[in-house]
Amino acid sequence: MRLFAIIIGLIFSATTAYPQDRTAVERQFQTWLQNTIGPVARENGVSDRTLNQAFAGITLNWKLPDLIPPGGQATTPKTQKQAEFGSPGRYFNANSVKGAASVGRKMAQRHAATLAKVERQTGVPGRIILAIWGRESGYGQVPIRHDAFQVLATKAFMSTRAEYFTGELIAALKIAEDGHTPAHGLKSSWAGALGQPQFMPSSFLKYAADGTGDGRADIWNSPEDTIASIANYLMQHGWVSGRDWGFEVLVPENVTCALEGPDQGRPIRDWVADGVKRVSGRPFPAHELIAEGYLMMPAGRNGPAFLVTPNFYVLKDYNTSDLYALFVGHVGDRIEFGVGDFSGDWGNVGGFYRSDIAAMQRALEDMGHDVGGVDGLPGYKTRRSIGRWQQATGQEPTCFPKIEMKAHLIP
Repeated sequence: MRLFAIIIGLIFSATTAYPQDRTAVERQFQTWLQNTIGPVARENGVSDRTLNQAFAGITLNWKLPDLIPPGGQATTPKTQKQAEFGSPGRYFNANSVKGAASVGRKMAQRHAATLAKVERQTGVPGRIILAIWGRESGYGQVPIRHDAFQVLATKAFMSTRAEYFTGELIAALKIAEDGHTPAHGLKSSWAGALGQPQFMPSSFLKYAADGTGDGRADIWNSPEDTIASIANYLMQHGWVSGRDWGFEVLVPENVTCALEGPDQGRPIRDWVADGVKRVSGRPFPAHELIAEGYLMMPAGRNGPAFLVTPNFYVLKDYNTSDLYALFVGHVGDRIEFGVGDFSGDWGNVGGFYRSDIAAMQRALEDMGHDVGGVDGLPGYKTRRSIGRWQQATGQEPTCFPKIEMKAHLIP
């Protein structure tokens, strides 16, 4: 009986200690809001009225990923699966692509005048603006339910990127102070992104644009302002007017996949001279032939290949994923030109843990390869490093991680 009582006592202690710890952290959070964030916000012109409205009743959101409570451990496990570092083909599931393109064509008709005006002003094609709008918020139809100040304050207080989110929290307070949106009830994604373009608050302050001429940039309710803001963002990040984003191509075996990347660009005519050609069989436009193009193979030899332009990397400024930029370019082409699926098939690759890719990256770094950082993401530097390692070891370069490589890379 005594042993049973001890066990029950230990269970009771374990189940009650964690809420008590959370209560203590919540108190620290409230003190931090008042004593740390308050003074910084006031220095940036935020009034007490806005602070009180933004933080009224606010508590920590313990369900957010990548949190590190004071004295605790990160709440997100290091081994995780996501589409961007699983099988690349999953990112392009038929329902997502066809749905975004189908609704996009309707939006192109509905907002034709606004899209034409914005394209004249910025040089950004309407189809690209629509594809981003569709990807980010389903053309404004996807509900955005999180309390923006709760998300940003939680992540600023105890996330793995606290400094970054502190800046975003101050930016959100300035947005409210300037009257763009009420301080109470501002909604965001789980990452703190705002409105239909899903701008982080600092991006709103830099790039939000007025598409209606009413003196406001309402990215929450106005399609016109949303369209103008997306276009302004891309223009300010260097969109090259008159150039495409890229072309699906066939890459012959004599052109190694290890040539991928924006730092290995060549005039497109030089790629053509080496046997690279469009899958459509059509020639490249004359103005593209003389301009620089970059090999992009998001699944290495296990999927479609592309020659992309500098505009592809402008799309990556919006979201750093290769697959995101490719999705936007492809959906835009389907909206305007009615193209079908990619010609190349996605191979059965990926589907393993990010930590496995990180282990491969560390091994490649130890050999002197530049993998772009050990982050568990198979970006172009990791892909081509795998290709160079395969070449150096007498293998056929495929330029994409497979789980069996781990045993060969790590003694």
